[in-house]
Amino acid sequence: MAVAAPINDKREIRGWMLYDWANSAFSTTVAGVFLGPYLTGLVKSAVGENGVFYLVGIPIGEKSFFAYCVGASVFLQVFILPLLGAIADYSNWKRRMMLFFAILGAGSTIGLFVVTAELYLLGGLLFILANLAFGASMVFYNSFLPQITTEDRRDEVSSKGWAWGYAGGGLLLAINLVFYMFRESLGLPTELVVRINLASAGVWWLVFGYTAISRLRERGAQRPLPPGQSYVSVGFQQLRRTLSEIKHYPHTLRYLIAYLLYNDGIQTVIAMSSTFGNQELGMSEGDLALLFLMVQAVAFVGALAFGKLAQRLNAKRTIVVTLLIWCSISLWAVISLRSTAEFWLLGAVVGLVLGGSQALSRSLFSQMIPREREAEFFSFYEISERGTSWIGPILFGVIAQATGTYRMSVFSLIVLFAGGLLILLATNVPRAIREAGNVVPESLLSEAAPA
Repeated sequence: MAVAAPINDKREIRGWMLYDWANSAFSTTVAGVFLGPYLTGLVKSAVGENGVFYLVGIPIGEKSFFAYCVGASVFLQVFILPLLGAIADYSNWKRRMMLFFAILGAGSTIGLFVVTAELYLLGGLLFILANLAFGASMVFYNSFLPQITTEDRRDEVSSKGWAWGYAGGGLLLAINLVFYMFRESLGLPTELVVRINLASAGVWWLVFGYTAISRLRERGAQRPLPPGQSYVSVGFQQLRRTLSEIKHYPHTLRYLIAYLLYNDGIQTVIAMSSTFGNQELGMSEGDLALLFLMVQAVAFVGALAFGKLAQRLNAKRTIVVTLLIWCSISLWAVISLRSTAEFWLLGAVVGLVLGGSQALSRSLFSQMIPREREAEFFSFYEISERGTSWIGPILFGVIAQATGTYRMSVFSLIVLFAGGLLILLATNVPRAIREAGNVVPESLLSEAAPA
């Protein structure tokens, strides 16, 4: 029997935000800074500059390997996460499933310590598993937001959660950066230091993640299984029902499509920016770590600032502002970006809009979904959440392999930003909230959009 719990409980909200502090170490240290260049370097050592190796008959260029790993991890999520969300809502196991996948992701991340020499395929496999677990745990994490807060506090709590994430991810990255910078004084080889840094993100995720999840409480009644059914079979049935019923939430679906597009672009920038800086501008892992540390600091401020801006403009209009900036970033990369100084300036702009666009997207979506089915709907949302996009990374990898440069790959992402923006503008947010059976916040009552 689930424990009845109050809404807007400060201790539980702090615990919820602490999980962003915990798993953001994976986003920054692993996916953001060290793993992409490290795996790319291992592949390059094995197959040579611009070399290709074959996996089950598929040619994979050394510049595209990490992008394909990111894409593969999310391709799997397309099939797995909706099923997990349906099972969680039916079984009332959100907290337990969140803990399981947090441990699985953290353990896989710790396992990256053993990846050396020609074990780059093992490194890719461990990353795919860790990123899959990251996405799964985020399904349950996000689904707690509408359960622990009232509608009027979601933009604020969501923005603070992202800010905590940037602070936690940034703090570990700073520690890892200091360790990396003093590696020679310590008499440690660069490869070993990188592997220790990768594993440290798993330890951080495990320790703080367990503490965070222990503060969350299950809500809702666990439904008894029908005779002869298992949670897996019931999950498939629930998923089929959701897919058949989604037509009754047309504006929620429209918003979700918009989000899947523009967030694919955002996640690709996050996942591939260190590889861009390393391969296109010759930046070292240390320089990239410093850059990402700066981005984390700016993003902490940006998440809170755009949360405040949303109180004046409302969430939808604020997201539109961030997407116009993201489109400008894509143009900037192909037209002007030629130096590390400009890359730092670009990183500051990315940091400014990063938290706001993601935090407000999450809180806005939480108002468009029916109660007691949060994990089910957030599973579709999570398919393109941080570090888990697949269209963008595969597009990025294909363009890089075809043109031999990452510059056109970054420019190609404007298709995702602009496409998402246009669909968002055509989404009637108040109607989507009403269709889900929820109350429209006062800030969105004046929002006009086509029916």
